[in-house]
Amino acid sequence: MTHASETTSATSSERSSETATGGRGRQRADHGRHDGHALLSKDGLPPWLTPVVDAAETIQPRQLSRFLPPESGAGRQSAVLVLFGEGERGPELLLMERAGSLRSHAGQPSFPGGSLDPEDGDPRTDGPLRAALREAEEETGLDPRGVQLFGVLPRLFIPVSDFVVTPVLGWWRTPTPVGVVDPNETARVFTVPVSDLTDPGNRATAVHPSGHHGPAFLVESALVWGFTAGVIDRLLHFAGWERPWDRTKQVPLDWRA
Repeated sequence: MTHASETTSATSSERSSETATGGRGRQRADHGRHDGHALLSKDGLPPWLTPVVDAAETIQPRQLSRFLPPESGAGRQSAVLVLFGEGERGPELLLMERAGSLRSHAGQPSFPGGSLDPEDGDPRTDGPLRAALREAEEETGLDPRGVQLFGVLPRLFIPVSDFVVTPVLGWWRTPTPVGVVDPNETARVFTVPVSDLTDPGNRATAVHPSGHHGPAFLVESALVWGFTAGVIDRLLHFAGWERPWDRTKQVPLDWRA
């Protein structure tokens, strides 16, 4: 899934039950059927994730975005995986960059994610959890068995694309190799240290020709903005990790963004 404008837009390709991982075919993992949020667990999380867990349990929808899902229930249901790991430089987040040849949002960094499939289950319960893991596996080759889901943020609405997005929080308990699965969809897969995301020197305000202003991060040779940057910005803020930064520092975007 990619994200742009004040919220996000996303694409979901027709996929088969097998995806290429590391150059070899791999059967899509069966994550099992669960009722409600049975896939969520806070057991054994590293202490540094406690502020994120607390934020996920207390944050209100309008503290994340002014665009909320229609009360009618309309909208295309989707999910993204906000995956925290621990690398050589401490806590980090997994991101991906969309292929430059795509028709929409080419080259934009995003969380792994996409639309819910019927087999993912009920979008009101465990469907987004299963979709987030499935999409992350299909897009990055990640082994979902090494991911511990521990929280879900309020659903957000993307008016321009009619997507209802559920951000699913995960802990990369057992990291596995990741990389580009389909180069027609993904240009690269990378991690970003949280310390880089909180560094005031890496922060700016993205300005779109439409008039939209939003948080942005200049990290790992990428400009992270739109929905992805908005979620990261709010998580840093409510987890108490945010450091004062210059909001007058602007990064202009063009109409293709």
